[in-house]
Amino acid sequence: MSSSRVKAIENLLTFAWITSFVATLGSLYFSEILQYTPCELCWYQRIFMYPLVIILGIGVFKKDAKAARYSLLLSAIGGCISLYHYGIQKIDFLGNNSIECGIVPCTGEYINWLGFITIPFLALIAFIIIFVTSITILKKAGR
Repeated sequence: MSSSRVKAIENLLTFAWITSFVATLGSLYFSEILQYTPCELCWYQRIFMYPLVIILGIGVFKKDAKAARYSLLLSAIGGCISLYHYGIQKIDFLGNNSIECGIVPCTGEYINWLGFITIPFLALIAFIIIFVTSITILKKAGR
């Protein structure tokens, strides 16, 4: 593999790791600093985002493109949860009042920037970035 391809893979791994790190810090900021209690679906999204910081961090440190295999799967599942969560917030027939989601309703919106940016939307964007980056890494690595 050429040195430029190796460098591109390293840069992509770093980009994916930074994305997961910022998303994790963001979720902790909302819950620990702003005191927003996460709903049940937010917890599931965290379950799939937080390990990405460690997995991708190890991939960056060891310069191992195989980390993208795991980040691909975790980001795909987390992204599906985020998409569903965003859907129940923004699409009336999905977010009807019959949905029970623990102490905090999953249809609640702590933030609603520009009328469409909510916490699940932010998580979805991070998962998409990591997913696409992981696919790109695997293609460049020939896996």
